[in-house]
Amino acid sequence: MRKTTIPRVRDLNPLKLLSVNTKIAYERLPGYDSRNVSPFSASALKKYRWRSPSPGADRFPFVKVKMSLSRLVTLAVTIALFLSLLAIGGYRGQQQMKHKKPPPREGYHWEHFPRLNGFYNGLGTVVPFKSWIPEQQVANVSSDAEEMPEAYQEKLSKATTTPGLSPKPFNPYTDLYSPEYLKDHYPVEECFLDEEETIRPPDVYAYPGVPQNMTAPFFGSYNVLGLKEDVCFDRFGRLGPYGYGYSTEEGGVGLADKSENSGSGKIWERVTKIDWRKVDWGTAQKRCYEKNKMRFERNETTSNDGSEEPKKLLPRQAYILRTWTGYQYDEHQLLTMRAIINELAIKSGGEYDVHLLVHVKDSSIPIWTDKEVYRKTLEANVPEEFWGIATLWSEPLIRLYYPDPFSENFENPSQQDPHGVYRGAHFPLQWFAQQHPEYDFFWNWEMDLRLTGHYYEFNKAITTWAKEQPRKGLWERSSRYYIPEQHGSWANFAKIVEEETFNDPLGPIWGPVAFPHTGMLASPNNTFPPTSYLQDNYEWGVGEEADLITFNPLFDPAKSTWVFREDVNGYSTQLPVPPRRCAIITVSRLSKRLLNYMHEESYKMHHTMFPEMWSPSVALHHGMKAAYVPHPVYFDRNWPLETLDKVFNRPEKPTDSVFGGGEHNHMGSTFYYNSGFSGALWRRWFGYRENNEGGTQHEVSGTGRMCLRSTLFHPIKFERGPTE
Repeated sequence: MRKTTIPRVRDLNPLKLLSVNTKIAYERLPGYDSRNVSPFSASALKKYRWRSPSPGADRFPFVKVKMSLSRLVTLAVTIALFLSLLAIGGYRGQQQMKHKKPPPREGYHWEHFPRLNGFYNGLGTVVPFKSWIPEQQVANVSSDAEEMPEAYQEKLSKATTTPGLSPKPFNPYTDLYSPEYLKDHYPVEECFLDEEETIRPPDVYAYPGVPQNMTAPFFGSYNVLGLKEDVCFDRFGRLGPYGYGYSTEEGGVGLADKSENSGSGKIWERVTKIDWRKVDWGTAQKRCYEKNKMRFERNETTSNDGSEEPKKLLPRQAYILRTWTGYQYDEHQLLTMRAIINELAIKSGGEYDVHLLVHVKDSSIPIWTDKEVYRKTLEANVPEEFWGIATLWSEPLIRLYYPDPFSENFENPSQQDPHGVYRGAHFPLQWFAQQHPEYDFFWNWEMDLRLTGHYYEFNKAITTWAKEQPRKGLWERSSRYYIPEQHGSWANFAKIVEEETFNDPLGPIWGPVAFPHTGMLASPNNTFPPTSYLQDNYEWGVGEEADLITFNPLFDPAKSTWVFREDVNGYSTQLPVPPRRCAIITVSRLSKRLLNYMHEESYKMHHTMFPEMWSPSVALHHGMKAAYVPHPVYFDRNWPLETLDKVFNRPEKPTDSVFGGGEHNHMGSTFYYNSGFSGALWRRWFGYRENNEGGTQHEVSGTGRMCLRSTLFHPIKFERGPTE
């Protein structure tokens, strides 16, 4: 007999018929979410579930009941009256809920720490670096202003909007012209922005000092990485050369009409305003490479009689900006893109080529079969000055390049296809690397990253640092945040990590890891250690380029509650899930060797993982060199150092890990996928008001516009804001 389910009374609300449920899914690269909901947390993946019916509710058979007409009328009237009262009650309840104030949110523990405000001290407070006293040092010594150092009090009390020091050109290329460099390398041929070679690429400007009381970073170190720590950048010196501060009629982007601009005239005296609308970055990069080809390719005309020693050749590097159709390139984004190409490709003598890898989200557009459609799609979605550096791709291409099956999935929390950009963001990068074997390294860069410092200085410093790192203890050091004020010197930090590794029953990672599997590629010969771990005197790996450089720690997802920790495809589910490593945010530098292995693992073995896990795990499995770079990261609160170290480096259990349940701890930082402070501080630096603070009036009546040290920001979801 067919069974029926009797609905509960509360399910009979007729107002439900009037409600409209809409759900629009916007496809984003991992880490992008306009609602600020974590794509890496379980909360972002929860589905609404209806409550189960009451026990036995589905066991009532349908019963025919004989009723008189009068009884039927009475029953109908009763039901109608009941439903009317129910509807009225439901409406009143909705209105009461609408006007009822939500209960106050219980703050996170870090929200109770004192706020840091030294970031906002302006150019009028800039002092030589040797005179700088970090905000935390003063705050931790005493809250009594009378006990603050005399030099500190004097500078802040007498500060005006006028900079006390003059900006100077920031030139990280000087080593390229030194006698020591030219002894082993070919000389750099100057590059220009135009074919006639009349427009020189501009310099950027920095102030030789730091605002007094400027907040110090909690993570990372300028000194350890070799970044200049004694200069700061304001918006005019940093972005003025790229169009900030002069009109669109002159080829700039404007944006500075209402900006506080005291002292900016010193920059305009030395900067030539360039009409950036006429620049073709594609041809400019090609001309620059052709002039400097000898620096990268072996010169066949060199004497073979041994009278001349061959010069050292430089690696070629592709810097890939990941974008998509429909992306809005506003004035702020143009400034950043021009800075990246000018500083990395043109002024370096062709050491980098910058590319836009553009995802065509509409898979029905036949970009692979019609050149004219390809051209129109590109020109409709990319600003003209960047047409020559853009490459289009779409998901149908990826499906052909990496065909199914990607079977035996351990877990797929997002329920999305492995070829989609959410779970397969690494596939187009692997494909791009196969199309461009001329490059030795590939930078995977997101469009919501910003840098107040100089791109060439930053990239050069971190790659040099990673190259000089010994392999011994590198995976372990790279799994933790370096907190200089807590750990001391880098050598002391390394010693602390070594002691922790010695006491860890799992021991260190030393060469390719062994684990049960049913099929793996053979690892490269030179990734096997030449000696045992104990015999090595921190020598193996020194001078070896890193296959993978990340900007967040390479953590073990198995020790966290990160929601995608078992999103692993193609490995036998009859065996334990393979060992993995992960770095949140896919921003990284990858070697050709690593990308080739990722590619072959995908198309030969049908292996893949969630994007943040894939490249670190392939490097782990095959013994490649991987390093997390301890770049400076700031926080908006004055964290106690022991608490900071415990929360970020020593969680007691997986649920406490900051890569999962504890990810809220990153919200007040300048670098993580869900950082809120990152965008707020960047907009304040630009001169906009944020949370009713800052803006033109604040700068004019205070100590002038902000001046920040070189800092990598993520994410910057929007940049424009009110100035008043």
